[in-house]
Amino acid sequence: MSDAALMERAPATDRPGDALARVLDRFPALAVAVSGGVDSMTLATFAHRRGMPVTVIHAVSPAVPAEATARVRRLAAVEGWDLLVTGTGEFDDPRYRDNPANRCYFCKTNLYDRIAGLTERPIASGANLDDLGDYRPGLIAAAERKVVHPMVEAGMSKRDVRALARSLGLTDIAELPAQPCLASRVETGIAIDAGDLAFVEKVETLLAALAPGGTLRCRITHQGVVVELGEAEMAHAEAVEAVAQRLCTEAGRVYAGTRAYRRGAMFVRT
Repeated sequence: MSDAALMERAPATDRPGDALARVLDRFPALAVAVSGGVDSMTLATFAHRRGMPVTVIHAVSPAVPAEATARVRRLAAVEGWDLLVTGTGEFDDPRYRDNPANRCYFCKTNLYDRIAGLTERPIASGANLDDLGDYRPGLIAAAERKVVHPMVEAGMSKRDVRALARSLGLTDIAELPAQPCLASRVETGIAIDAGDLAFVEKVETLLAALAPGGTLRCRITHQGVVVELGEAEMAHAEAVEAVAQRLCTEAGRVYAGTRAYRRGAMFVRT
């Protein structure tokens, strides 16, 4: 289904929860791919609490932060989800490791193929309307595999998803900052390497304590390691730079400085 078709089907007048309930009523059961972010975790919680059969599937790989996996496991225990944790195998795919402009296509291809091998239920993602405004080759892989996007069909933006999460009592999850996979920190054309991703996760974890707020990225660029900070986090730039420089020196990496956060800064479209 095209982005335009999805948007045409989005109800415009209902509260997000009502519209989402109607979308979910079309399915006797779902397999929800849960990353650990607010969108997919809210979808899984909402669907499960409605009483529909839901299999929650979380994929682990070097590109998935350990905290995301821990968050999924915690909520699964609280909510009583039928949770399956699996690997995706994308690191065995040279097309993914080469990190082309459409790397996400190969990531999602591996993910959805793995999920399809685990369940016969329709696969659902946590995509929302805001996701349709970006270049997201993963949505092409989803369309090829008939993955459904209930929140898109319900006309829900990111703001709507956060509001729904709060209404479900998922207060901490509702406030989670956007955290795309760790591979998104690597500039197009630099091969995806598990060691690089572990370094990124370590740096971001340590620096988050110095610049709380969530808008912080450790980027692997052709010039070296770059730390990006949001406007509010820039007040802590001096402390961040000192620690980032030390971590890079200890790891034998070039530190290329700190700059303002730019969404999608590592994506170089060719």
